[in-house]
Amino acid sequence: MRKTLDRLISWTGLIMAVVLAVAGALLIYASSFVASNVKEQLSQQNITMPAAAALETQDQKDALLQYAGQKMENGAQAKAFADHYILVHMNTQSNNKTYSEVSGEYLKAVKDPDADPETVQALGDLRQSLFMGNTLRGLLLNAYAFGTMGTIALYAGIAALLAAALLLVLSLLGLRHAKTADDEAVAAGAAPQPALTT
Repeated sequence: MRKTLDRLISWTGLIMAVVLAVAGALLIYASSFVASNVKEQLSQQNITMPAAAALETQDQKDALLQYAGQKMENGAQAKAFADHYILVHMNTQSNNKTYSEVSGEYLKAVKDPDADPETVQALGDLRQSLFMGNTLRGLLLNAYAFGTMGTIALYAGIAALLAAALLLVLSLLGLRHAKTADDEAVAAGAAPQPALTT
């Protein structure tokens, strides 16, 4: 009974090791695909990270100085650029107003026959700038999100392969133990029985 249980557990472990190995390989492939795709898409945009001289605040320097002058190729660069460069300039131009707020002011001004044409034009230009800034930020943050998922897939793939290796070793040890138990049972059966004495 014990050897049957050992074999059952060991074979189950071997099957799980194979499943984990396949899952790990697929996760690592997915990670490589995502990283390659993000790099390709960002490289096509031909965005150069701002030079050190263009970084005005300490927050910008902390986030962007490490990438100064580099071509944007990964999600971390995209997030830093979106949150610490584009957003900073959008907030500076709009006095921290959102696109929605500026758009509301613009639409209200357009309907007002007494509105100053220059003010309406300025609001329209600001509205357009914020719209483009939000669009670019959204695309860059999507690249960051996919890049992060790729990194998580890589770590999960490595963990799955390590777990597969551990299960493989344990399963082989279990099968070896079951064989040892078989050999011991055979040896015990073949041992001469002591003579009965009266």
